[in-house]
Amino acid sequence: MIIKNVRVLGGEPVDIRVADGLIAEIAPGLAGDGEVVDGGGAVVLPGLVDLHTHLREPGREDAETVQTGTQSAARGGYTAVHAMANTSPVADTAGVVEQVWRLGREHGHCDVQPVGAVTVGLEGRHLAELGAMADSAARVRVFSDDGKCVSDAVLMRRALEYVKAFDGVVAQHAQEPRLTESAQMNEGVVSGRLGLTGWPAVAEEAVIARDCLLAAHVGSRLHVCHVSTAGSVEILRWAKSKGWNVTAEVTPHHLLLTDELVEDSPVGAYNPIYKVNPPLRTRADVEALRVALADGTIDVVATDHAPHPVEDKETEWSAAAMGMVGLETALSVVQEAMVDTGLLDWAGVAERMSAAPARIGRLPGHGQPIEVGAPANLTLYDPSARTPVEPAAFASKSRNTPYEGMTLPGRVVATFLRGRPTVLEGKLT
Repeated sequence: MIIKNVRVLGGEPVDIRVADGLIAEIAPGLAGDGEVVDGGGAVVLPGLVDLHTHLREPGREDAETVQTGTQSAARGGYTAVHAMANTSPVADTAGVVEQVWRLGREHGHCDVQPVGAVTVGLEGRHLAELGAMADSAARVRVFSDDGKCVSDAVLMRRALEYVKAFDGVVAQHAQEPRLTESAQMNEGVVSGRLGLTGWPAVAEEAVIARDCLLAAHVGSRLHVCHVSTAGSVEILRWAKSKGWNVTAEVTPHHLLLTDELVEDSPVGAYNPIYKVNPPLRTRADVEALRVALADGTIDVVATDHAPHPVEDKETEWSAAAMGMVGLETALSVVQEAMVDTGLLDWAGVAERMSAAPARIGRLPGHGQPIEVGAPANLTLYDPSARTPVEPAAFASKSRNTPYEGMTLPGRVVATFLRGRPTVLEGKLT
């Protein structure tokens, strides 16, 4: 196959020849007898890697399955996703993570790397079978109780110590549970006006500070999930200045949306489409997160793709589930928040949405530079397009997107997994 007229990381137009799943040649004016795909001047990025995806299978196939979730990922330009452990049953044993891994291989839209639970049943009492999951066919290297915080400091220390044996990483959902009991949205002016129980920034920041200190103490790897506050950024910046092995992610929605939408949005006040964990924060937090992503304090953009069926979201605010789908809109949101504002170029996007998440997740074959001999995991993206967000057209089973009715920049033109097109002209193959 020859992919014609593409711009590697936004550079000059070239063609890419793909053979046996690898990039065989990069040069202008390539010719040959194989299939030809016209890139139309699209930017070509290394296939995107999501470090934080909820595929829901097993147990909540009404919200998402490995098949529909990976189709959604491919539509968004992803060639690999890390599937979070809060399934039913919980992915806290070798058997469950291998089931998810095999389902990913069976459907083939993108690679699925399971994330193992830190504690049995996500209950925060006893460590899960970390070693068995690491030694399983799935080769788990990321462990997280995401959705819940490992709030016990002793248990968190033990987990950090344990994963050192196989170069694993603990990905913490930073939320002090006692400070967020019954919390509904960001604690601030808006929550006060709306009469909703506030979710203070310190509930996130206190856990991050503690865990950075624990990771430094035991010499282990810590990854902080979905950072959402300016204070968290300052703690991470301090930890990194010490040379500690701490990484962090931010979601697309925390780079663009604010808590003001809960009060005043095109779909009205108290709309649960904006209910998410951690909550949408203030404009000042959004600006701090953008700067931190640009300067490398935050390493990764991760979607926290959290699908829910209609009945779990279209209800009163207090009863509604927390979460948003994000795989199919992530690259467009990052373009609007970071590229079009001049904070990142396309090389920066490739680092934060492909190379860094693959590196943190120890995922071989992904996140590599676009060069001869590398696996042909590629995303073709047209940044000049303008795309209305239509949830009914999503590949995901769920429709809980905050961007419905908005027009976002850019469009994923094609996605290639080891040289095989999973998406062409924006459509699944």
